[in-house]
Amino acid sequence: MTAYSIIYAPLDQATRTEQVVERLSNAIISGILQADEQLPNENELSRLLGVSPVTVRDALNTLRARQLIDTRRGRHGGSFVCQVSVEDMRKYHPLRRMAAGELADFSEFHCAVIGHSARLAAQRSTPDELRKLEQLIDSFEVATQPDIRIQTDMRCLLTLASQSQSARLANQELEIQAEWTPLMALLYREATVHNEVVTVWRTLLAALYEGDDLTCYQLAQKMIIQITDHLLERKLRMDTDVPFLPRSNRE
Repeated sequence: MTAYSIIYAPLDQATRTEQVVERLSNAIISGILQADEQLPNENELSRLLGVSPVTVRDALNTLRARQLIDTRRGRHGGSFVCQVSVEDMRKYHPLRRMAAGELADFSEFHCAVIGHSARLAAQRSTPDELRKLEQLIDSFEVATQPDIRIQTDMRCLLTLASQSQSARLANQELEIQAEWTPLMALLYREATVHNEVVTVWRTLLAALYEGDDLTCYQLAQKMIIQITDHLLERKLRMDTDVPFLPRSNRE
C-alpha cells in the first residue's frame, strides 16, 4: 500500500465532483502529488476512484481552473500537476481548512480503529505476519524523504489493521488514510516527528510479539494522539500566519 493507492482508492458511490476535487487538490497542496507529475488519464481515474468519466472530467476542469493542474497536448500529453507556490500551500493546505474540533474528532475515530486493530492483532497475528510488519517498520525507520516516510507509515498502519483479521477494520483504516495522508505530509518533513513515531512503532512491535493486547491498544492510540498534538500545533501556526517553511528548511 502506497500513498498513491490511497489517493486513488475507490470513492463512495454517492461521491460527487467536489469530493474528487478535494481528494486530488489535498494531495497536490500537501505535496504527495508533485509538480510535473502526470495524473492517470480520465478513464483510469474513473476506474480507480469508482466514479463516472463525467465526474472525473468535471473535477479535472475545476482543478485546471484553480491552476492546480494543466493539460498538455501531443503524444506524451495529459494532465500534469502544476507548481504550487509556498503561499498557496500554506493557504489551502487541508490542515488549515479543517477545524480544530473536526481534527480532534477525526483523531478520536482513528484512535478507536487503530487501537482495536492493535489489540486484535496481538491476539491473532502469527510470527510470520509480525515479521512482515517488522520489515515495514525497518523501512520506515531508515526513510529520509517525506513521501517515503508517509508511504511506509501508512503501510504499517494498514498492515496492523489487516493483522486484526477484521476486513471491516482494515477497510475503515484505508478510508481514514485518504484524509490522514495529506495531513501527515506536513509532519514528515521533520526528522524529530519521524523519530518519535518510529520509537512508538518499535515499542508496539515488541508488545505484539509478546501478545500483550492491552499494551498494544494503548500504544497504538498513543501514537495517533502524539501525531494529532503535532498537527494541532502546526494548525495553530498556520492559522496565526506563522511563515510556512519549505521542506529544505524543516529537517
